[in-house]
Amino acid sequence: MIGVAALVITLSVMNGLETEVRQRIIGAEAHLRLTTFHEEPLSNWFELLPKLERIPHVIGSSPYIQNKGMLKFGKAIEGAIIKGVSPETVGQVSDLPNIIIAGSLAFRADSTDQLRTPSNPTSTDTAFDKSLFKTLSLNDHALAPRSRLPGIILGRQLAFRMGSMVGDSLIVISPTGLTGFMSTPQIKRFQVSGIFETGIFEYDDAFVYMALNDAQQLFEMNSAVTGIELRLDDMDRADAVAKNIDDVIGYPYYTRTWHEMHRTLFKWMRLEKWLYTILLSLIIIVAAFNIVSSQIMMVLEKNREIGILKAIGATQEGIMRIFLYEGLIVGFVGTLLGLILGWIVCWAQATYRFFSLPGDVYFLSYLPVRMQILDFAVVSLVALGLTLAASIYPARRAAKLNPIEVIRYE
Repeated sequence: MIGVAALVITLSVMNGLETEVRQRIIGAEAHLRLTTFHEEPLSNWFELLPKLERIPHVIGSSPYIQNKGMLKFGKAIEGAIIKGVSPETVGQVSDLPNIIIAGSLAFRADSTDQLRTPSNPTSTDTAFDKSLFKTLSLNDHALAPRSRLPGIILGRQLAFRMGSMVGDSLIVISPTGLTGFMSTPQIKRFQVSGIFETGIFEYDDAFVYMALNDAQQLFEMNSAVTGIELRLDDMDRADAVAKNIDDVIGYPYYTRTWHEMHRTLFKWMRLEKWLYTILLSLIIIVAAFNIVSSQIMMVLEKNREIGILKAIGATQEGIMRIFLYEGLIVGFVGTLLGLILGWIVCWAQATYRFFSLPGDVYFLSYLPVRMQILDFAVVSLVALGLTLAASIYPARRAAKLNPIEVIRYE
């Protein structure tokens, strides 16, 4: 009973954690991404959007740009993954508008304050370079009027490490302009218009969002984008929809599902779940050994009765079935009680959340639980199978008793 209950509770908690992680990751990203091979810029994305939206089960689409860059605020300089999104359609493919914990999804795009040095500087341009990098060393609060700056949204951990808040202005540096020895990077100033939190450290510590047109200017992509994000009415249909898109659109476009983008994480979580199942099954194995010992003691205590049954015509198979049934009854009752106990504990946790977690350490304030019928069925089969295996040896020993010897000495 205790072994089955522990196994059911552990599997339910693992299911809950996997579900929470998956929902938060999918909330920050889309179900599908359409790009070209090697993620070359996608220039004809306007033509692809109507075709994609006609694919069955596609309920939202939005273009995006994703690249790497650097952020500077005061003396803090951090690397970041910069993602340009369309504020009109990003809510169709992700939960970005709902996970902003400070500020708002307000990209005030204005390209008049973009700072970029010519690729072939003259003596006059050199003076501009010096003044530019002198500007970079100043306090970012003193940069140009904030009302003219485009907006940028930072992850909570990244904003914390840089010491920036909503309303602060910072500098974004893109390596796109670095084409030669004398070239300089693309540099643009932004105002922090919002801070988001997904609960996944890797996202909150690395990602920043800006308007699509600002990202196009920053990475010199003209009107092109990195790809198109799609949302489905059922995320579990992602593989089938991806195959459908590949058949309709074809080369040189490439579709990746949410599972493929995070293949390593979800494979490890699945492996971890089954590893816990195997380890906690040892508790049931220990209980099965107790069944073996108790059944052997029962055989020793019932020698006389077994001898009498055999003397009046009971067969070896009949004696063996008696002890097999006894072991199975013990296993069935223990398994049933364990399933009931595990279900009660999981239901109570899901309803009342009495097992809490420190919210400042974990992305959840409670221990998530998600019960699945398949887990209950697998645990039941494992427990009953081990019980049956444990009952075979005592039953065979009882069946092999010699009735003459037993009656003579009993």
